[in-house]
Amino acid sequence: MIIYRVTINIKKDVEEEWLNWMKTEHIDEVMRTGYFTKWEILKQLIPESVTDESIYTVRYHLESFSGYELYAKNDAARLQNKHTEKFPGKFKASRAVYQMLD
Repeated sequence: MIIYRVTINIKKDVEEEWLNWMKTEHIDEVMRTGYFTKWEILKQLIPESVTDESIYTVRYHLESFSGYELYAKNDAARLQNKHTEKFPGKFKASRAVYQMLD
């Protein structure tokens, strides 16, 4: 099992709009690519972020690393650009890929 993790520091002045957009549009669009089997979104509580930002992590589950490679090649840039266009200058993002161990 592979986990694609996206962590977003989002400005609090757009946090509610951003979270709604993530849940109703963006994550659905990512899932419609067909590479992911499920997703989870988490809000970081401790340690607290800087006062004008909140931190969220979205974890997307995949069956294989090759699925992630296809997503990265075919869809990632387009979907990341939509995020940037929707919330310009309002977030920082980091991404990582993990392998779950038994």
